[in-house]
Amino acid sequence: MASSPPFIDAATGTVDTNQVVSEAVPLAKLILWFGVIALVPFALTFVFFGNSAFGAFLAVVGQFVLAIGTGIVLMYVVARGIDLAEA
Repeated sequence: MASSPPFIDAATGTVDTNQVVSEAVPLAKLILWFGVIALVPFALTFVFFGNSAFGAFLAVVGQFVLAIGTGIVLMYVVARGIDLAEA
């Protein structure tokens, strides 16, 4: 068990904003990348294919990318939590 809890400055007992930001930025980048990747099939569906069968397929692909991205983000959060708990 760690001697001081994560995200707490041991000297002052307040929240260590530098550590919070250093953990939040990579997580936000990961979420942003999956959002951008999923936006491509959704945009193609909206702009070009509409209610066609290919448009429906692209919508399903976009949802699949979001589902996989959600799983990867959750695995990242759990892995970082385990790392922080051990440090």
